[in-house]
Amino acid sequence: MAKEVTKRSENYSQWYNNLVVKADLAEQSAVRGCMVIKPYGYAIWEKMQRILDDMFKATGVQNAYFPLFIPKSFFSREAEHVAGFAKECAVVTHHRLMNDPDGKGVVVDPEAKLEEELIVRPTSETIIWSTYKNWITSWRDLPILCNQWANVVRWEMRTRLFLRTAEFLWQEGHTAHATAQEAQEEAWRMVQVYADFARNYLALPVIVGHKSPNERFAGALDTLTIEAMMQDGKALQAGTSHFLGQNFAKSFDVQFTNKEGKQEYVWATSWGVSTRLMGALIMAHGDDNGLVLPPALAPIHVVMVPIYKSEEERNAILEKMEEVKKSLEALGKSVKIDDRDTLRPGFKFAEWELKGVPVRLAMGPRDLAAGTVEVHRRDTLEKETMSLDGLGAHICKLLDDIQANIYQKAYDFRQANVEKCDNWEEFKEKIQDGKFLLCHWDGTAETEQKIKDETKATIRCIPEDSFVCEEEGVDIYSGKPSKQRVVFAISY
Repeated sequence: MAKEVTKRSENYSQWYNNLVVKADLAEQSAVRGCMVIKPYGYAIWEKMQRILDDMFKATGVQNAYFPLFIPKSFFSREAEHVAGFAKECAVVTHHRLMNDPDGKGVVVDPEAKLEEELIVRPTSETIIWSTYKNWITSWRDLPILCNQWANVVRWEMRTRLFLRTAEFLWQEGHTAHATAQEAQEEAWRMVQVYADFARNYLALPVIVGHKSPNERFAGALDTLTIEAMMQDGKALQAGTSHFLGQNFAKSFDVQFTNKEGKQEYVWATSWGVSTRLMGALIMAHGDDNGLVLPPALAPIHVVMVPIYKSEEERNAILEKMEEVKKSLEALGKSVKIDDRDTLRPGFKFAEWELKGVPVRLAMGPRDLAAGTVEVHRRDTLEKETMSLDGLGAHICKLLDDIQANIYQKAYDFRQANVEKCDNWEEFKEKIQDGKFLLCHWDGTAETEQKIKDETKATIRCIPEDSFVCEEEGVDIYSGKPSKQRVVFAISY
């Protein structure tokens, strides 16, 4: 078998690392903590981009681009924001190299020190709000709905491909509004876009909810999140949308004249998802044979493998496969014929399973003579022989079935691993088993921190959907009164 992957049951973490590399998604780069996204992995990311971009634009958002470098002084203007990112910032201090006088290569030219140091963007609120000051004077200039597709740098010491790297790709939306209500509605609208994308394209069941104050984005008044369960029971924060209030507008003095002629500070949101979604895709759906890609995001929907002994058989089968390929492409499906003559069919089968292609078609001389083809679905590994007549309609329905089945499997897994818990000793045991626990919380940061210190579990969200959590009770840890349950889990 080609490129065998560690089994999930043996070592889930190693399985993930194996799969990212062996399925040709990404690899470590020469720069410590950074990754190279390979063409197959980038093709998946491109599909995510394309779909999300259309979803954003349907809400009125426009794309723009802002600088990679942010003056250090900008970060000092919003104290909570700088505190949240200070330890992760990469700083540019000089702008030129020179030959080393000692002949040991090149060194930084001490004469080329920048007048003001620059931060390589970890996020763009500060540079964008300094720009919005030039764009906004009146209520007529609002709202501003901008998004940028970009890279950011957060200097992580312990990295993992797609999940946590020093540099990663993402989109970040930044909007400006005349009222708090409009900004809050925008933050809610965008988290719903993310939830829709996760459920209907990633085939990922997510919980929409609010972050606790301890877990909010630095500088936000409210953070909305979509939280997903991976196959080891850990949580993955898959996207966030923030209501920033007037914090950044006040930091950069962004005011507008309202309809009554009075000066007001602008209200803000920001929201983003990143290549971390690639990690979610792998960990939520992959199996011991490799990736299992939802058809909605698969770069290749159907791969076709010819089986032959002679050159004559090969040519005849490939000719028929070209006909099938054209008919499927006419229906909007992406098709690849694996006509490599240096590999055996069994090797090809294993490779395309590893890469998660939803449907595989195999055809030999007998199939050609009978007008049939063997159809293999990646999600269940089931095979059936089908007539070429009506194949296009069958494949379209099959891809829809696979998309729905992948979602249902992930949903059923999550439901089987979520439970209410009201006993602290029981909590400590179950949280280590990989579960989402619905527990009462007294609403204090102190209790939240103590639970995290003792168990590594955090409040993933205060749910707005998926689970009914409003009920009277007592905090799982402190015993103080509580009005609702929240989702606790250990996260990536």
